[in-house]
Amino acid sequence: MNTGTLALLSLLPIIAVGVFLVGLRWPASKAMPISYIVAVLLALFVWQVPGATVAAASVNGLVVAGTLLYIIFGAILLLNTLQESGGLKTIRQGFIDVSPDRRIQVIIIAWLFGAFIEGSAGFGTPAAVAVPLLVGLGFPAMAAVIAGMVIQSTPVSFGAVGTPILVGVQSGLAADASITDNFLALTTMVGGRVAILHAIVGTLVPLFVVALMTRFFGKNKSFSEGIKVWKFALFAAFAMTIPYVIVANVLGPEFPSMIGGLVGLAIVVPAAKKGFLMPPKEEYWDFEEQSKWDPSWTGKIEIKDIAHKSGKMSMFQAWMPYILVGLFLVMTRLTFLPLNEWLTSVNVTMPNIFGTEITASFQPLYLPGTIFVVVSLITFAIHQMNFRSYKSALTQSGKTMIPASAALLFTVPMVQVFLNSGGGAAGFGSMPIELANGVAALTGDLWPLFSSFVGGLGAFIAGSNTISNMMFSLFQYDVGAQIGVDATWIVALQAVGGAAGNMICVHNVVAACAVVGLVGKEGDIIRKTIFPFLYYATFAGALGYSIVWTAEKGIFNIGTVVAAIITTVAVYIIATNKNRDPLANLQQKRKTV
Repeated sequence: MNTGTLALLSLLPIIAVGVFLVGLRWPASKAMPISYIVAVLLALFVWQVPGATVAAASVNGLVVAGTLLYIIFGAILLLNTLQESGGLKTIRQGFIDVSPDRRIQVIIIAWLFGAFIEGSAGFGTPAAVAVPLLVGLGFPAMAAVIAGMVIQSTPVSFGAVGTPILVGVQSGLAADASITDNFLALTTMVGGRVAILHAIVGTLVPLFVVALMTRFFGKNKSFSEGIKVWKFALFAAFAMTIPYVIVANVLGPEFPSMIGGLVGLAIVVPAAKKGFLMPPKEEYWDFEEQSKWDPSWTGKIEIKDIAHKSGKMSMFQAWMPYILVGLFLVMTRLTFLPLNEWLTSVNVTMPNIFGTEITASFQPLYLPGTIFVVVSLITFAIHQMNFRSYKSALTQSGKTMIPASAALLFTVPMVQVFLNSGGGAAGFGSMPIELANGVAALTGDLWPLFSSFVGGLGAFIAGSNTISNMMFSLFQYDVGAQIGVDATWIVALQAVGGAAGNMICVHNVVAACAVVGLVGKEGDIIRKTIFPFLYYATFAGALGYSIVWTAEKGIFNIGTVVAAIITTVAVYIIATNKNRDPLANLQQKRKTV
């Protein structure tokens, strides 16, 4: 069977997702079983993978799905605990004191706080923390999920203390010992290049977040109302990405997102309080009252305006649970601290499932879900809650989590079957590798333009930048070497694309929807986040092409042209935004009259 046919067949489970989940807007609980069945049939009858391997991969997927549900439960429990204690009301008032403008709030919470949480824990944790916090502040659930998904791009390559680079890229490249005798040095260099690409492309991410929010959830359905805060959005972007690039190139891959997010918060929040680059008070933007929202925007979590039993809670006391989440995540992820070794030593393992080489395992004490539950219990004490309120938080959390189960119990097993499809009697590589081979065969020297899309596709399927890098880093390096360019830049494009793929990853979207009770709207989310993903992968690919081919093909190559077009369009949209602002135009007409 030729490469093109194999690539097309490998694409069928993804096509099923596109048609049923995104195109027909079926809920994931109905669309993902179809995708799972397609993957199983291909594995059994085309790739000729033994039935035991398919079954083992499915069981491993169920174990992974169980860990995700545990994380979801913990995140919802923490939100409900804060609501019942009155802490959420205090936090909401604190953000109103910084700025009642929702555009400013979403940049601070999703972009900066989300980057810090991603750098600390990774694996979709920002959605489990930032998304419910936004809902608690009064954002529509769908708007919160979209914001939480779009920011899972720039910080992701250095999430979980650098895991996607240090584990994903390094273990992927280490499969070929002929490349180098120092994979850590090579990986660190790749990480520095990844940060440079992310910093350039990610500059517009905060602006994307606010523009999507005002376009889809504002009264005037206007992109321009979001773009009006472009000065503040770019300021917040640079406040994170400048220290992020410096740390990646000086200290290595462990801390760029974590330190970038913290430095950004330290700079931006005080600046916002002082009104720096903020819109005038008369132009503050907010959602319409909730009674006018489209019913599809809201989840099953009902945010109640509950005050602390004493009538007042300090801001420090209210924020303490989130401070503890960040602190515990950092302490448990730093390998030189004894806590990390202790927590990871508790490992539940199912080795060689059904006699195959597939092993399922998880570390219950190390999971972010455990941290959320522990912090929830601490919150019970420090917020002086009663048992009745905490019981209510537990009950509501369980009810909210259950609807997500059906979707994840098919989504993650489909991913595992897809990834474990190699080694069958047909002699083909796994479906992801055959799909990448097909793209490489079609593109030739244009490969740098598409390498970030392959990384994104890996993350879309696997739900992880780390796994995408493990699958494709060596493949990307080999293709780069074959076309005669600096292969480390191609691997960097892989890592950048793999990070951007988190915006559209199905099981990340399912998990983010679940924490705010928005199950069934996954397709609608992906239909909106696909645009920032396409921007991210295209811009990164164009920059990469320009970098690796300029010496041979000159500065005016296709990559430079595409990058220049994207930059020009962005500058034009920002510069001419006032002319397209419906509110500004209306005010001008009134003045004229």
